[in-house]
Order: sequence, then structure tokens, then C-alpha cells
Amino acid sequence: MADFDYDLFVLGAGSGGTRASRVAAAHGARVAVAEEYRVGGTCVIRGCVPKKLLVYGAHFAEDLRDAAHFGWDVPTPCAFSWTRLRDNVLREVDRIEGAYTQTLNSKGVTILPQRAVVTGPNSVRLADGSTVTAERILVAVGAHPAIPECPGHEHGITSNEVFHLDALPRRILIAGGGYIANEFAGIFNQLGSQVILANRSNDILRGYDQQIRDRLLQIAMTKGIDFRFNAAFHGIDKGEDGCLTVHLANHDPVVVDQVLFATGRRPNTHGLGLESAGVELDELGAVKVDEDNRSTCPSIFAVGDVTNRIQLTPVAIREGQAFADTFYGNQPTRVDYGCVPSAVFSHPPMAGVGLTEAEARQQLGSVKVYSSDFRPMKNVLADRNERALYKMVCDGVTDRVVGIHMIGPDVPEILQAAAVAVKAGLTKADFDATVALHPSMAEELVLLK
Repeated sequence: MADFDYDLFVLGAGSGGTRASRVAAAHGARVAVAEEYRVGGTCVIRGCVPKKLLVYGAHFAEDLRDAAHFGWDVPTPCAFSWTRLRDNVLREVDRIEGAYTQTLNSKGVTILPQRAVVTGPNSVRLADGSTVTAERILVAVGAHPAIPECPGHEHGITSNEVFHLDALPRRILIAGGGYIANEFAGIFNQLGSQVILANRSNDILRGYDQQIRDRLLQIAMTKGIDFRFNAAFHGIDKGEDGCLTVHLANHDPVVVDQVLFATGRRPNTHGLGLESAGVELDELGAVKVDEDNRSTCPSIFAVGDVTNRIQLTPVAIREGQAFADTFYGNQPTRVDYGCVPSAVFSHPPMAGVGLTEAEARQQLGSVKVYSSDFRPMKNVLADRNERALYKMVCDGVTDRVVGIHMIGPDVPEILQAAAVAVKAGLTKADFDATVALHPSMAEELVLLK
């Protein structure tokens, strides 16, 4: 056998790379992981975790306004400190990064805090100039925010920088129509910023059920978010006062204090040296892999967002686990990409699993849809006219539940359990046979008409 420095060398200590590293090491492999930024990757450092903490902070704006209806005397206006929230969130990020690092160290994984590039099927070169060899190489470097190529784009920021703002912008324009754009639109709107969401098409959140998307749009507009559709970027001018004038197609220019680009993400493969080992990339730069996460080079594998399959943290973790169990644990495992639940932590949040109504009608033909459009109990007492909507999509022939889609308070928490039922292939009759848990919003799932 060839003499390698390591059994496994991992590029990137994000969700997928960290899971693969520690599990492979637990199976007895000699593992090293190179990370040029911070252990934890996008999700922990500048993604899901700090974003969700900001979402929690933003929800207090509505909760404090509602509190009077529940007997609490809250000062009006109620003071808010962006820097306190920001610093507390960043402190929690530091704590989690430390926990990730400790976990890798406890499993005997060597952490190399520097960039590594591939130089061949079994070798990488580190930023310090040294070369390391490994029997297998795992690429888990994730993705980065895409920025429109328009004049003045350097005046905008991305989700990488938004967590470090010195002050809450009074006026912010968010470019994009996906989950990152809509989540930050909700966050800044609740914290008191004037928010414009500009999208180059006339749709938001493609891939989610149309009715659920329409409900979010309706509620978001009621909350004061200004949507500009068919609004491709033409350019940004920065004035002497620091204000930004944004030029959009089909719309008048707008003046704001901050521009946030949330226009998709691209795999971090540029300059990684993968071509030196014969690794093929797709048109977006993603690593092409098979069902076992193997690239076109037999000794090089890839997991997570760098493969551009499903860009979700739990998927990257599953892929990293499957890779490590398959090649180091003698437990051949492949990830099942069917019925993956997902959520948008907007205000209110939305979540879905399985086929949308449109997808079901296209694939199955015969479809039955059950729904509940209701005002949550808390909203009623708070005198807030904001309605939740739950939908269940069923195969019209077999009665099998093929999709559940929801918008309303706490729906991501509810959907996680419901996703198990969809994954298991349960029927509408199975839901109907389950006694409702009252009073709860979740009980609507077993009372749908």
C-alpha cells in the first residue's frame, strides 16, 4: 500500500467536513482538515445559527407590541440596541466554534488553520508551502454569496458581512427573492428599518408552494416591506453623504443606506486546483459526484454545498456521515434526497416537505388537497389580523400524503414531526385517526378539510 500522511484529508471544516472528519476519525482513520477561515463553516459562523438568533431578536418587536393585550405594560416606544444583539450573537458563534473545534480535537483530528489546494489525486498544498498526501481527499469547502455584475456592486454587502454591521440601517434594499432575502427582509423590518426587497423576476421563493408564497407576500406587504419585482440591478452610486442610489430595471431609482445582496450562492471551487486531479465541475462550478459522493477522480470526494445538490446544512451533515460510514466504518450508506423538509424563517415563517400542489398535479394527475386557513389563538387575543395556512397534498388514488406546506407561527417546529409522516408514506386517514392535541396550532394537521 502507498505510504500517505493521512488516510483522509478534508478541505473545509463546515457542517459536512466536520461531520465526515470526526466520524472517520472515530472509525480509526488518520484525518486532517484544512480550514482557511473559522471552524464551523457557513452555518455556524455566518449562516443558519446567527441568522436564527437575529430572527429570535426580531420577533420580540411583535411580542412587545402584543404584550399589552396579555396584561403587560411595556413602554412605548421600546428601546432597542442593535450592537447589544449583534455582540451577543457573535459571542454565541464564538462559543459554538469552540465546541466544534473541541469535538474535532477530542477525536484526534488534525486541524490545519490555512487554505489547502489540490495538486493531484492524493496530494494537497497548504498555504505555508508544504505538501500533504492522503489516500482520499474530501472537498467540503461550501459556497459563497453571488454578487451581480453591475457598476457599483462593491458598495453592497452580502450575508457574510451583515452580521457585523456597526449600526442598524435606517433604509436597506435587499436584492433577491430566495430564503436569505426574505429572512433578512423580515429581520430588518421588525427591527425598524425601512426595507425594499428587489427581485429580478416576479416570483419569490421558487420551489415552495404557490399559495404559501402568496400568503407570505401578502403578510409581508402588510407589515410594510416594499417589494420591487422584475427589478434587475443596473448599478449603485455612492453619494458624498454615504447614501446609496440604486438603479433598477423598470423602477425609479431608490436611495438607501445599505444594500444587501442575497442573489444566490456559488460553489467555492475557483482556484482549488481540482482540474489537476481530473475532477469535473458543472456549469456553476459545482463538483460532479455519484451516489457515494465520489468525483470523477476515484480518490477525491465532495459533500455539501460545493456539490450544489441540496444546499441545506442537515443534507451536508448526512452526506458527510454517509461518506465516513461507507469508506471507514464498513457501513455502506447513501443519502435519500426524497422528502427533505425545509423552512424559511421569515415573519411569519413558512415550511414545507414533499411535493407542492403544482408538482403533485404534474406528476400524479389525480390529487386531493386539504387545507386550513385560520387565525392563531395568540393573534386573536393580540388583535392582530394575521392568518396561518396549512396545506396537505395527497395522491388522489392512494390517499397517501405526498406534501405538507405551512405558513404561520412556529411552523418549522411543527413540520419536522409531520415530515416523518410524509417520509413514512402515511395516508390522510392516518392523520384523521390521530386525536387532536388541543389547544394547539399543530392540531389543524389532523383536522384538515
